[in-house]
Amino acid sequence: MIMNDIFFTFFYFTYGLLIFSTVVFVVLDNRNPVKTMAWILLLLFLPGVGLILYFFLGRSNRHERLISRKGYSRLIKRPMAEYQLQESLNIDSGKSVIMSLFRNVNGALPFEGNSVDLFTDAKSMLLSLIKSIQSAKHHVHIEFYIFENDSVGRLLRDVLVDKAKEGVKVRVLYDDVGCWKVDKEFYEYMLCEGIEVQGFLKVRFPVFTSKVNYRNHRKIVVIDGKVGYIGGMNIANRYVYGFDWGIWRDTHAKISGKAVYGLQTAFLIDWFAVERSLITSPEYFPKHIETEKSDFIGSKVASCSSIAQIVTSDPVGRWRDIMQGYVMAINSAKSYVYIQTPYLLPTEPVLTALQTAALAGVDVRIMIPKRGDSWIIHKGTMSYIDEMLEAGVKVYMYKKGFLHSKLMVSDDVISTVGSTNMDFRSFEHNFEANAFFYDKETALAIKEIFLKDIKSCLLLTPKIWNSRSVSSKIAESVIRLFSPLL
Repeated sequence: MIMNDIFFTFFYFTYGLLIFSTVVFVVLDNRNPVKTMAWILLLLFLPGVGLILYFFLGRSNRHERLISRKGYSRLIKRPMAEYQLQESLNIDSGKSVIMSLFRNVNGALPFEGNSVDLFTDAKSMLLSLIKSIQSAKHHVHIEFYIFENDSVGRLLRDVLVDKAKEGVKVRVLYDDVGCWKVDKEFYEYMLCEGIEVQGFLKVRFPVFTSKVNYRNHRKIVVIDGKVGYIGGMNIANRYVYGFDWGIWRDTHAKISGKAVYGLQTAFLIDWFAVERSLITSPEYFPKHIETEKSDFIGSKVASCSSIAQIVTSDPVGRWRDIMQGYVMAINSAKSYVYIQTPYLLPTEPVLTALQTAALAGVDVRIMIPKRGDSWIIHKGTMSYIDEMLEAGVKVYMYKKGFLHSKLMVSDDVISTVGSTNMDFRSFEHNFEANAFFYDKETALAIKEIFLKDIKSCLLLTPKIWNSRSVSSKIAESVIRLFSPLL
């Protein structure tokens, strides 16, 4: 009996000390106070669950680097030379500030003279992608968060296998956690057919560490260093066929031109992170790039002379590159800002920027899905709507299906398409990639996409919003406490 008392006393003392030490560690980490308080609340009210989640999901890796400065300099030698040759690059002050931000914090180089095609459905994007791959002569680089073993995934896999058999170098990078449910034989088949395949930041027992929290959410394809794809679409049936309750609405961009250097650089850095092989051969950064156009029905040709900049963000860099660009674009808007995002759990700087712009008379509109693909994250999204409406932000709920599109356009000048959601996870934890465009033609094309989608939306008013059930309001308020951790 005495031994039992001693054991339990020791256990509770050790457990309490562990909780206290973890709380102290969270505080001393000097991260966002909102996130710090969320972790402390979780540790105090659900200590056992909190400890496990913090061990896997809470530790910061922002002091690390994916690639050395020397290796990075070698990788961008050719893109930098081409960038410096752009004597005719004419940028006004409003655009140049955001470009300079990305140039300084991200190393992102803006390039002029790009052709941009926009896709709002996965079928037309997939057809265009297959056509581009079939025309490949030297290499195909594929990077997706999800690459599933279904009819869509097998179709693309077989096209890649055919190109590998022709002698084209094919590299495939998929996110390990995003593809946990995919049978590994699917990727092994590609390996056996001569395709180099890697899972990003593999997470396996017993070495189940904080890597699970840092996922590669990018969707990047590069063909021969000349044509690239970037956006929100993954490779899976639901992106093409949707759900039984609605379509899957997404946005993707095809870029032909020197901006593809940015996509290539992003892919090769990620490849180096898992393969430890630095690829810098000139063939991957061709000097003369001719733009090409998509001729598939369903593709919206946006521009032949777009200035584009490929911007990445990750949890191991010092800055939150894409989030900071969003804040600057919103703060500099004079007429309007239109945003589509499947998840709306904004960081404090983004929330403040949106409210401030709306209060200043800027037409701020945000479009989110009426029905989400995750109950808890959707409830977290709903918890921010009150603050948006109070500030004068117009909130639209897409009713036709699930809105997975991630885009922003402002003042017919600045626009972006990519993989970044407007939430804590995308801004702080995921590896993301967006294309930022600085020409009127592309901005108008993206604006048109937004305005067309409004026809399938419900515009929220305070009266409509306040009529929801008490249980929904309570659930939203509770989940809001933990939104920085979702």
